[in-house]
Amino acid sequence: MTRLWRSMPLRLALVLVVIFGTVSLFSLAASYAFTRSVFEQGIRDDLAQDLAGFRAAPSARAVALLVQGESSGTNPDRVVLSYVSPSGQIYGNGAIARGDEGFHIISLDEGHSTFDGDYLALNARLFGGQLTIARSRAEIEALRPVFLNILWISLIPTVLIALSGGLILARRSQRHVEVIRATLERVTGGDLAARVVTGARWSDDLLRIGTSVNDMAGAQERSVTALRQVSSDIAHDLKTPVQRVSLQLEELSQVLDSAEATELVDRACAEVEGISAVFASLLQLAQVEDGALKDKFAPVELAGLCRTMVELYEPSAAARRQTLCFEGPETLVLQGEKTLLGQLLANLIENAQHHTPEGTAITVSLAQAQGGPLLCVSDTGPGIPEAERRRVTQRLYRLDRSRNTPGNGLGLSLVEAVALLHGADFTFEDAQPGLRVALQFRPQTAL
Repeated sequence: MTRLWRSMPLRLALVLVVIFGTVSLFSLAASYAFTRSVFEQGIRDDLAQDLAGFRAAPSARAVALLVQGESSGTNPDRVVLSYVSPSGQIYGNGAIARGDEGFHIISLDEGHSTFDGDYLALNARLFGGQLTIARSRAEIEALRPVFLNILWISLIPTVLIALSGGLILARRSQRHVEVIRATLERVTGGDLAARVVTGARWSDDLLRIGTSVNDMAGAQERSVTALRQVSSDIAHDLKTPVQRVSLQLEELSQVLDSAEATELVDRACAEVEGISAVFASLLQLAQVEDGALKDKFAPVELAGLCRTMVELYEPSAAARRQTLCFEGPETLVLQGEKTLLGQLLANLIENAQHHTPEGTAITVSLAQAQGGPLLCVSDTGPGIPEAERRRVTQRLYRLDRSRNTPGNGLGLSLVEAVALLHGADFTFEDAQPGLRVALQFRPQTAL
């Protein structure tokens, strides 16, 4: 709901509601003022007409009789007639009196009650007496609630319709934006085949953005594919010559008599073997990233595989005065490629062994989380700086402190590729102290 309220369509709807409400308010206020003025002028005209009729009387006695006759059939709540003769006698249905709060009209009946409401009055002296004609402003005052009702009746439905339309458009736009966001997240996560699937009901601006995202993802996929193909081709083409050099160096070491020369040849052989290992890793990485190995997926008993790998590396951990253990269920099966999962575990365990000091505790754990298997390899070593965690999965990248340790900078690249092949989320976490490498497999991969 927070994203909905902050969405552009809903904000535009709110702006339109405010503009319409303001215009309606000013329009009705102007109409109210004009109508009120017209009504008030009509009352004044009626008063002037009434006064002209009484002025036609020939004497004070005639005015008094005329006022008395007119007032007898007139409702004082609407019209008040009052004539004070030269002798001081009052004729009509009311009298004008002045009090502390201003003028008010008093009934001439017994009790002399005061009439409520506002009146417009007109006074004139006729034949030595005082004539007063007052008409009620009730019709004018009744205009206010009428116009307020018109305002609410016109404004509330408009606000509701505009907000409902804004919410509908905002929800639709949010769904479309979420499709684009999810696609970008997949692309940045390494799934370069992800594309924005647009529809006929998409707006033109979001459709253009989706098309641009697809073009960008396609260009990036082609670039990465070409780069991977070049790496694979180079590794494949140089693998055989390097192996030949290695064989020739071995033959050379057998015919040399000098111990110093033999040592140099042995060192050269070790370097060549390292180069061969890099090429082999590059070829394996290219094969995994190609996705063809998905055809070999079968049920894998992951808990048993973890125990096997831990038992395999326990002697080397003990030699380094490190501890290595497994924590997990008796059995847990998922769909995958067993050899690649074994290679993944081997790379993570070797990384933990090679890049942590003596006395480090290394733990391989397995559990069910979020509906799928969660595989973790954690240690109590120095860990990886947070700023470097996104870079350590790049090919041939190594931390400065790891330059003198065994490895070629491709181990974590292979782990990430295997995780992606199995649909697992691959993350680095702080173990406090140390590092935890977590692979969260998706529910659909579990059996």
